[in-house]
Amino acid sequence: MNQISKNPDADAPRDDARSASKAAFLRERCVVPGGSMRAASWFRPYPSYVGRGEGCWIYDLDESRILDCANNFFSLVHGHAFPPVIEAIKKKLGGGTAFGLPTESEIQLAEVLRDRNPQFEQTRFCNSGTEAVMHAIKGARGVTGRERIAKFEGCYHGAYDWVEVSLAPKPGEWDDADGNPRSIAGNVGAPASVLSQTVVLPFDNPSRCEEILEREGPTLAAVILDTNASRAGMVPVSRETAGVVQRACERHGIILIVDDVISYRLSVAGSAPLYGLHPDLITTAKIIGGGMPIGAVSGRADVMSVFNHADGPPKVSIGGTFSGNPLSMAAGLATLEHYDAAAVDRLNSKAEALRGKVNASFAAAGVPARLLGSGSLFRLHLTTKPVTDYRSAYADAALSKVYAKIQLDMLTDGVLLTPNCSGALSTPMTDVEVNVVSELLTKHTRRAMDAAESA
Repeated sequence: MNQISKNPDADAPRDDARSASKAAFLRERCVVPGGSMRAASWFRPYPSYVGRGEGCWIYDLDESRILDCANNFFSLVHGHAFPPVIEAIKKKLGGGTAFGLPTESEIQLAEVLRDRNPQFEQTRFCNSGTEAVMHAIKGARGVTGRERIAKFEGCYHGAYDWVEVSLAPKPGEWDDADGNPRSIAGNVGAPASVLSQTVVLPFDNPSRCEEILEREGPTLAAVILDTNASRAGMVPVSRETAGVVQRACERHGIILIVDDVISYRLSVAGSAPLYGLHPDLITTAKIIGGGMPIGAVSGRADVMSVFNHADGPPKVSIGGTFSGNPLSMAAGLATLEHYDAAAVDRLNSKAEALRGKVNASFAAAGVPARLLGSGSLFRLHLTTKPVTDYRSAYADAALSKVYAKIQLDMLTDGVLLTPNCSGALSTPMTDVEVNVVSELLTKHTRRAMDAAESA
């Protein structure tokens, strides 16, 4: 095996009193609740603190090298410090970072999105995927005059009360008395009205989905769909379900929002064409900003006119102090210029090879697990049963501990995955890195599952 870590023993304790990361954590927990800015980047007894990144690698404060398969939660398709992005930012930086007037760079990035897919006819930029989804939903309400929305169970669309409904419900909370997915608050304190205004759909039950949309459709402003939802298993929505949603939106005048914040990387045109979808609005973020803060709402000009402020007060106001800032625009332009169809195909092929190799190793070793995903995305599932949605991917407390052990063991061995053991490839990765991920993931999955079974 090609060892890539300074600490090859995955059983070695991480609580090293001399660690610079531990010292940083002890400082941060005094001024930041929880001791880090994101729960998703937390590890016990403390997280690794990054000093720098280069290509597909990051280096912690102790200069340990880590292969980054998290890509800052899928936002760095070219890895870290991608030279064209760095040069583009430097060039813009000398002329200022943000202005109270528009710049030509926002036109250029909007044109690139449109040229890659005509469904992105017009675009308004913001600063994150959460903002993009929030603005899209507000826009849908402005177009339709309706308040309620529908989303799919277990799907993440950012930190917004309505789309956090039924993000992570437990089995006892799944269905109501009529057998429909129940609306469960995503956070303590979420207004009760949010639950009544959010309809929850099953990700992989087209007939049930059709029944719910037929019943609730006339009251809905929008249906939001991520075609390859990470939190719901990182498996593609079925074409049957996609068709049900498309037809219901057309029949009832519902705005269809495709959330491509993560899934935009699947093709040069995003994910909607892969599933025969014709969205009214599309939300993007992450890779279109090249590692800088960004979000975007795009769609047909007639729908996007709800944000038009040039002919009087808009129906829905959308803006932000740093929206369309030249640094994010420049980084996004450089990223997409180097993420053409050939680059997409190369990356997707490498990920397909990774999934195939890991699954073959699991089968040969008798490990009841599989690596699933689409394009350059992958996620580990500790089951051989079909995984088609949030419920079939659900991990109870005991299984969650196994995932956590695998993630920590992978990090100790020099590979970073997300908390649910998902990841993505980036263009700097070669077959060497792909093979290392395959070997380590097979090793640590087998060891963790054996340990759990014998406990």
